[in-house]
Amino acid sequence: MATLTPAQARRLAVAAQGFHEPKPRGPVTRAHLKRLVARTQVLQLDSVSVSVRAHYAPVFSRLGPYDRDILDRAAWSHSARSPRLLTEYWAHEAALMSVEDWPLMRWRMREFEHGRWGSEIVKRNGRLAEDVIAAITELGPSTAGQIEAHLQTEPRGRKGPWWDRSDTKWVAEALWSAGVLTTATRIGFARHYDLTERVLPPEVLAREVSDEQAMRELMLRAAGALGIGTEPDLRDYFRLSPKLSKPALAALVADGELETVEVDGWGAQAYLLPGRTIPRRDRGTALLCPFDPLIFFRPRVARLFDGFHYRIEIYTPAPKRQFGYYVWPFLLDGQLVGRVDLKRADGALHVLGAFTEEGHDRGHVAAAMAPELTAMARWLGLDDVAVGHRGELCGPLRAALRTAG
Repeated sequence: MATLTPAQARRLAVAAQGFHEPKPRGPVTRAHLKRLVARTQVLQLDSVSVSVRAHYAPVFSRLGPYDRDILDRAAWSHSARSPRLLTEYWAHEAALMSVEDWPLMRWRMREFEHGRWGSEIVKRNGRLAEDVIAAITELGPSTAGQIEAHLQTEPRGRKGPWWDRSDTKWVAEALWSAGVLTTATRIGFARHYDLTERVLPPEVLAREVSDEQAMRELMLRAAGALGIGTEPDLRDYFRLSPKLSKPALAALVADGELETVEVDGWGAQAYLLPGRTIPRRDRGTALLCPFDPLIFFRPRVARLFDGFHYRIEIYTPAPKRQFGYYVWPFLLDGQLVGRVDLKRADGALHVLGAFTEEGHDRGHVAAAMAPELTAMARWLGLDDVAVGHRGELCGPLRAALRTAG
């Protein structure tokens, strides 16, 4: 069994996510997006929009500034000339994935027959589920509010957190989780539900995949996207349980579709696709949003990047936050060297806090980060990058931006 150094494992991981490749010189196209999704498998969705929504960010991080309409059309529109490329489902958390991969999730749809959450609400509203399906059949793509108005059901109630939903919303979400409904489009990020058979291609719906085949394929996809990983790493990518992932992993190793390796200091066996070439040097520079696939699984991040400790502090009270509300780690030449708390407001990209990891030169990090922030601001249609005062990197970053500007 081969033994890899931590640096070799890190290079495999970064390269697998596409960061070793140069960004396109010309406009980013649908073909670029398709290749990217073939690498990452998923683009996680999240409602937070303090800087930019999560699914847009990994594309920018790997391909540079691009027209976000390309992603919108790929996910939420269809025409004979430009068929739908992506669909939404629980493919990590809520995420965009290739339309062709939708059948790989049928086992989860059966598992979520009564929804992922609120199953008791759904079970006691069997008639409402029939009514929701009938309403969408008649109306076409509709939000939960439009369905309610059509059915003249209970009011939506006060505006509140995500769990403060009407029964109609719970039922619509359950039907979405069960695969009966899917997302036809989003407008202002509001999901418009439609019958799955009216959205996805017939050949996709007709494809049957056994649970065993699905597990094997998902573990293979995870191995490809991660480059190298332990069993928990691979399992987490599609949020599989050990009961499902371990037999699939054993079968893949037995059949030679995955290789076992040791990584110095990991303390657990690792797996990778046969024939993977290990890059000879570290490459890849990008800002990474909190939901970037490279940093999905925090224990793996610490193992790969010299103990880099990362957590999302959105739900941490402001006085107790260490780095900020929506913090982007900074990848420089294949290593995580810093982080910035970003917010879009008043026509500018605000750096509310900026920090350097121990052992890295602030001036070097700032000089590399400045053009990435400038490119991000322009991509978002903002006029300026405004740097605050929280964090030891703010001063050098402000100076680097002045020099670059």
